[in-house]
Amino acid sequence: MQLSLSYFAAEEGSAADAYRLLLEGARFADREGFTAVWTPERHFHPFGGLYPNPAVTAAALAAATDRIRIRAGSVVLPLHDPIRVAEEWAFVDNIAGGRVDVSFASGWHSRDFVLAPDDYADRRQLTEDRIAEVRRLWAGGTVTRRDGSGQDSEITVYPRPLQPELPVWLTSSGNPDTFVAAGRLGTGLLTHLLGQDLDTLAERIRLYREAYRASPLGDGGDGHVTLMLHTFLGDDVDRVRAAVRGPMSRYLRSSLHLTGLLARPGGRMPDLSRLSERDLDFLVGQAFERYFDRHGLFGTVETAAALAERLAGTGVDEIACLIDFGVPTDEVLASLPRLAELARNVAG
Repeated sequence: MQLSLSYFAAEEGSAADAYRLLLEGARFADREGFTAVWTPERHFHPFGGLYPNPAVTAAALAAATDRIRIRAGSVVLPLHDPIRVAEEWAFVDNIAGGRVDVSFASGWHSRDFVLAPDDYADRRQLTEDRIAEVRRLWAGGTVTRRDGSGQDSEITVYPRPLQPELPVWLTSSGNPDTFVAAGRLGTGLLTHLLGQDLDTLAERIRLYREAYRASPLGDGGDGHVTLMLHTFLGDDVDRVRAAVRGPMSRYLRSSLHLTGLLARPGGRMPDLSRLSERDLDFLVGQAFERYFDRHGLFGTVETAAALAERLAGTGVDEIACLIDFGVPTDEVLASLPRLAELARNVAG
């Protein structure tokens, strides 16, 4: 089992403090032998909105670290021309000394698509098509585009990346079709436990592995599955619960209109417009308990190691530990040595 850090802040304080956690956390992970740092692409909302361009974020991380993998989790590919994506990430690959990986996502929130409104309906197919273009450009190939004079031009990107092939992931919110598509495309898979329990996740990973092994785009192996989990470790489970209850509850509440974080069993979402503040508080409280007990990496090194062992049994290769959900920066940084201890314990 590999451990990485992941960021997807719902910012409550100053942006400067949030980026301090990003940079200091990445430097710590770099020193301690973590696998990667994952950062997202989000637009026009406080939930994740600190990270509108993962290539810019990755360039900062590349300059601040020496060995850790720098990963986008994720580039919303239907919002962008593949030429621009390949060009930006080739630049970051040079800054990083050949350490970048990219997970691509089709996007889920229509407001993000003010950047490309005509591409929302076909976003899943566009993602697959554009992954192929990014890969071709990365490997030194060309694509044809109409230039300003109305002529077709063959375009390749500069600077040339250091890695001959771009390591690619596909992001899935739990749709089994996306798990299969990731296998068919020969990519890694980035997912989470929103709307999935461990048994469901294990079955979807099985589908992914089967498709990966059968794909001519695979590498002959089994692929790579990364699971994002909200994470905070301490010396006592009850003290950890007390430390994260307020921040995690506010984090959950900030995302009500964007995600299924309050979904009841079976994936059914309540009608938020019909709920009182008291009802919302109750539902957020339920969601917090569910996350703390079953959908997050909360507790001690020992309890986290037990969960990591269970996840390995489902087929997870890597846990991306999401650490910026509202716990004060100094407390999160002080907790990271426990996460490093966990990383050492599960590495074998």
